[in-house]
Amino acid sequence: MGEYNKRVIGSQKEQAAAAFLQEKGYQILTMNYFSRNGEIDIIARDADYLVFVEVKYRKDEKLGLALEAVSERKRKALLKTARYYLYQNGYGEDVKCRFDVVAIQGKEVSLIQNAFEQ
Repeated sequence: MGEYNKRVIGSQKEQAAAAFLQEKGYQILTMNYFSRNGEIDIIARDADYLVFVEVKYRKDEKLGLALEAVSERKRKALLKTARYYLYQNGYGEDVKCRFDVVAIQGKEVSLIQNAFEQ
């Protein structure tokens, strides 16, 4: 599969994840936020929380589970990128944040709230 196809599929899955989150009451603030440290797929509000969401997709289980695809390196990049987002957008120290993962395994979509500790 070419790089273009991966981007198209990734974009489609991120849109599906955003719709899934909206159905659960999340307010989508931005998608595909980039900084020099990395990218955050979706930034949203869920009640009192500012939520940084990583979307992971696996067509099937041959390459493992979607949730397992969030490596320690990726977690550190997400944390740095989230900190930059908070700074850039004037959020104070008191803002409640968490990191969620939307795992799409084939056609099954699941949400893991507070997927890893900050």
